[in-house]
Amino acid sequence: MTDEAAMAAALEQARLAASIGEVPVGAVVVIDGEIVAARHNEREATIDPTAHAEVLALRDAAAVVGDWRLEGASLVVTLEPCPMCAGAALAARVSRVVFGAYDPKAGAAATLYNLLVDPRFNHNAEVIGGVREDECGALLTEFFSAHR
Repeated sequence: MTDEAAMAAALEQARLAASIGEVPVGAVVVIDGEIVAARHNEREATIDPTAHAEVLALRDAAAVVGDWRLEGASLVVTLEPCPMCAGAALAARVSRVVFGAYDPKAGAAATLYNLLVDPRFNHNAEVIGGVREDECGALLTEFFSAHR
């Protein structure tokens, strides 16, 4: 599965989030070329500040695999992970993080911080940013324009 195809699935999740009033961020976890988990933000619905798409997708993927170690997995998300989500990806030991739009306010994979490649951590992940960036960014811009 290409990163672009995985991002298409993440974008579908982001659109689902927007349709229920959640910030439109979607994430999928890909292992051996197959999507094993797909989630979107659920902070409003669950009243849970940790219910980011990435955290939920990583939890689901670990349940599918039967192990918290997701070595070899790719986390594909429509928005650059925040510090919490980048930390969750490191804790899960994913091999790759692929994201769409850069996040100038909370990005912890390239923009404000580079947590996923910091050699001081016991694990690192390959980071690929900007996959379908315009489409991912437009979804967020449209959502916030309509909600302000």
